[in-house]
Amino acid sequence: MPPTLGAVLRTPRLGLRLRAGGPDAESRPVRWVAISELTDPTPYLEGGELVLTTGIRWPEGGGGADALAAYTRRLADSGAAGLGFGSGVAHERVPPSLVEAAEEAGLPLIEVPRPTPFIAVGKEVSRLLAQEEYEGLTRAFAAQRRLTQAALRGDRAVVERLGAELAKGASPARAVPGRAGGGEPSRWWVLLLDRDGRARHATPEAAAARAGDLEGEVARLRAARRPSGASVSSEGESVSLQPLGVGGRVRGFLAVGASHGLGADERTLVSAAASLMSLELEHRAPEEGELAAGVLEALLDGELDLAGGRAERLRKALPEPPLEVAVAEAGASAGASAGSSGDEAGSAVPHLHTPRGCLAGRIGDRAVLVGPVSAAPGEALAEAVRGSVGVSRPTDLEGLPAARAEAERALEAAAAEGKGMVRASELPGGFLGLLGGRAGRRMAGEVLAPLLEQRSAEDLVASLRGYLAASGRWDAAAERLGIHRHTLRYRINRIRKLLPGDLSDPDYRTELWIALRLLEDE
Repeated sequence: MPPTLGAVLRTPRLGLRLRAGGPDAESRPVRWVAISELTDPTPYLEGGELVLTTGIRWPEGGGGADALAAYTRRLADSGAAGLGFGSGVAHERVPPSLVEAAEEAGLPLIEVPRPTPFIAVGKEVSRLLAQEEYEGLTRAFAAQRRLTQAALRGDRAVVERLGAELAKGASPARAVPGRAGGGEPSRWWVLLLDRDGRARHATPEAAAARAGDLEGEVARLRAARRPSGASVSSEGESVSLQPLGVGGRVRGFLAVGASHGLGADERTLVSAAASLMSLELEHRAPEEGELAAGVLEALLDGELDLAGGRAERLRKALPEPPLEVAVAEAGASAGASAGSSGDEAGSAVPHLHTPRGCLAGRIGDRAVLVGPVSAAPGEALAEAVRGSVGVSRPTDLEGLPAARAEAERALEAAAAEGKGMVRASELPGGFLGLLGGRAGRRMAGEVLAPLLEQRSAEDLVASLRGYLAASGRWDAAAERLGIHRHTLRYRINRIRKLLPGDLSDPDYRTELWIALRLLEDE
């Protein structure tokens, strides 16, 4: 949210004074400052501006009550945040007829004293806007960290965390179009759909009923050659629908509904959640199996409630914590069945001797072994397969979904580095760590493809990285890159033409930065 008129008024060094505007005047958002001496500046306004004038073109006394009434009405109708009148220049004081007209039009009127230059007001609004943007990014990145932590517990946890973050609101109140002053709290819901548009998880739970409203749009996106996000309206709400998957394969959809639409911070959160769930779905891609494989898959997906008294018998039959999850590519030699403890019977890999007290199975194209740390499931699986193995950190039964995600990441790292076995404890943590691996690098390559295909790809990528690292400050970025700022401007202008997104969009800048970081270590 931009700063309010009240925040500008409360800047002591400006000495501003509110002369008219009603009780909600100070809650008006100020999106910019426009200095104009025109008798009708509205053709040059977008809405949300604090218009500053000295009334130098007005006759002494204000130019007539009717003229001032028309002037203030035009500003109010254009959505201006307010009118700042510089006294002591063309008029010694604010004309009483202007105060009266502003009060009548519901337009906040601020007196700017003679010692305060208009440029000082503009600089203060610019400073407040920059501060708000920085605080918004800080909140967004903190929320992204919480989303990343939730991703380790499975897609249900991501849906619930995204819903909680949106409910808290990076911008808790959004202005309602056509209504002066502040906004109303936004109402949110989050829905995870499978590939066919059926509801998998929803927050709040009642949001699952919205799946039927989105069937047509889901079918359209699924049929598209290169599916992309869509915005639709449903029951008076704005709904953002994002396809989930990597490399053009659609594994599911993330739908987010809001009463007032998505702001920049919210779009960043939704984009991060969609990326996390895309990677999670890409890792899983489960296939149907027999009962033991289904139980194992349910455990690893967090779909079994092990906390209730009715689950006591199931808990006794499961491996004893602390547990490790080990995964490997099942390969052409893998069996199609799955089983529990025993020698070699029913194993996902024919040559796997399943340690006592462990569960083995095949989920999708992965062989999975879950067992107590003392049984060394990672070593047992490594002895049975020719390729790489990923092993999670120790966990309890409730932590198996997160452990599976850790093991999948470790397997990707092992395969990329040509190692036999990699443990999750050896991998970097954080958001970039979670996105790493083949799937993450493939997504990064797709995002940066328009630059990587150019002959001057190295210069363009380096310039984009420096520009983003310097938050768009030309001099700082040019100095860091060791080039002239005009050279940098030329390259960035070329990048803007090559890339499909808008570099001024914080969502797109975040996506580009993550893509650059993922390809940095290749």
